[in-house]
Amino acid sequence: MPNPQPPSHADDLQDPQRIGSAVRYSFGFILAIVAVIATAWGVGLFRKPKPTSSGPAAVQPPSFRTTLGRPLPALPWTDITAQAGIDFLLENGAAGEKLLPETMCGGCAFLDYNNDNAPDILIVGAKRWNHDLADAPQHPQGTSLALYENDGHGNFRDVTAAVGLETVLYGQGCAVGDFDNDGWVDIFISAVSEPQSNGQPARQGPHRLFRNQEGKFVDVTDSAGVAGQPGDWGSSCGWFDFDNDGHLDLWVCQYLQWSREDDLGQDFRLTGGQRAYGRPQAFAGSYPRLFRNDGDGRFTEVSAPAGLRIGSNTTGSPLAKSLGLAFHDFDADGHLDVMVANDTVQNQLFRNLGDGTFEEIAAVSGVAFDINGNARGAMGIDIQPARRDHRCACIVIGNFANEMSAYFVSGPDSTIFSDAAIANGLGPSTRLFLTFGVLFLDVDLDGWLDIFHANGHLEDEIANVQTSQTYRQAPQLFWNAGPESLTEYVPVSPELTGSDFAVPLVGRGATYADIDGDGDLDLLIVGIGSVPRLLRNDQQTGNHWLRIKLIGNGQTTNRDAIGTKVEAITTGGRIIRRFVSPTRGYLSQVELPITIGLGQDTVRQLQIQWPDGSEQTVDHPEINHTVEITQDHGLGTTIP
Repeated sequence: MPNPQPPSHADDLQDPQRIGSAVRYSFGFILAIVAVIATAWGVGLFRKPKPTSSGPAAVQPPSFRTTLGRPLPALPWTDITAQAGIDFLLENGAAGEKLLPETMCGGCAFLDYNNDNAPDILIVGAKRWNHDLADAPQHPQGTSLALYENDGHGNFRDVTAAVGLETVLYGQGCAVGDFDNDGWVDIFISAVSEPQSNGQPARQGPHRLFRNQEGKFVDVTDSAGVAGQPGDWGSSCGWFDFDNDGHLDLWVCQYLQWSREDDLGQDFRLTGGQRAYGRPQAFAGSYPRLFRNDGDGRFTEVSAPAGLRIGSNTTGSPLAKSLGLAFHDFDADGHLDVMVANDTVQNQLFRNLGDGTFEEIAAVSGVAFDINGNARGAMGIDIQPARRDHRCACIVIGNFANEMSAYFVSGPDSTIFSDAAIANGLGPSTRLFLTFGVLFLDVDLDGWLDIFHANGHLEDEIANVQTSQTYRQAPQLFWNAGPESLTEYVPVSPELTGSDFAVPLVGRGATYADIDGDGDLDLLIVGIGSVPRLLRNDQQTGNHWLRIKLIGNGQTTNRDAIGTKVEAITTGGRIIRRFVSPTRGYLSQVELPITIGLGQDTVRQLQIQWPDGSEQTVDHPEINHTVEITQDHGLGTTIP
């Protein structure tokens, strides 16, 4: 007999009893699964939580990796504004209409206007609007500028009227530089165009140039040809020698194409219905102005032939909405390049081709947008070699609220960058702040550049609609922990800065200088609707320092030596590179002398490369002093 065959699956399917049993088991299993899901739903595992009426969730502060290669020192500051004699109240003209320029002023600078080797203070404010003056003529209009003379010990007196700077204009930024190489620093002020209250057209343009005649200032705007055009809204501005002919040229950033009528014609509102300040997206952009110094006291506007008039790819209209400006020789070719921080449109990097023209390369360089390819609300900017490899340029840019500050790092002598703001610890602490002024400075004189932020919102009622925001915001200081630390930039708490530093204000421009001759750098912060804040640096680290005042020959190099590269080779083997490039931050300029922090080292040699390509070396300069070095003549006097 043949062997019996094992039952097949087909046989199972023909057996009604087995079919019924399988159906019963399957049905029971499905019921069990449904019961489990129903129970989970009942306890809320698969449901989104219902919204509550307790308001927005509290914003959690960022967490930080705290592994430091060395301890964070105390970095105390003392507010000496009143005792130093600074009492200029910054006017912005706000009278209820909420016109956009009211949110953007003002600038400041340290300069030595009388050549006594003590840094003096220039403050740029705005004014009451002409239409407001016409409606309320009984209220006098004050000066828009203030100049305070330093007695050499950090005490100041107001000399504005005595030196001829009492001026009324809707001021924004300032650029100080010796444009005529006569040894006396001159002053340029950028401003906003405004129609005259009597219906007459405004003068040719809003800007002003004051020539320094041995401590007295004379308005030479018209004869120099730098007034700009009606409708200009100048912002940050700066002196630099773009063609290396020994004469300082002038770059003036322009913000928006703006008028009171256009502003009031748009219904800008906060949540809740009250009028708000306008958004830059609602206004057209502008081209920068580049004024070439012709060497005879006159300037020629050359932005078009220099290749600076960049249009939008979609509309062809002017692309830039520029607020921040800094100069740097990124590729070490001896020609100063220009970096511009733009508001709500891409940043711009203009590579100086050395033939009188520039090439805009921000997008291909990696500095145009954030890491997601988006434009940010960029305000102030600074550029310095802040890392161990002194050939790498670092760019810090302050951005709008809820947009962290940018920190771009290049390769050695390169124009290719990456954004390291998150990796180095700077970004997370800056996200909630609206940052205008940003500065690299060595607060504790250890040779590593720290970062300062001046913060403040645009809207005085912003806290009513955004719980994470306030109108007045505290400044921020970030300590550079050095390359041996896991976190490069560490926020310094009020316990270490002192309570004076952390007082909130509506911060805008900021600058630094050694006002009292003790070697460390003191800060001046300008705030809207308040007196500027002068903060004395009271650090007690005991670190060494060297301050260097450079003087160009006034022929092949400008007398201010702007564009000069200095490298200090220390006894500890470090190379610390600094550039003479005082235009930085927001609408502002720092002092001309360079401060090099040395930690516990001394300087074995200074190597100086002037803008004309010539080089000098100085061996073993005396530390903890200011040394003066004149091109072609070597080391001059040591200033106590």
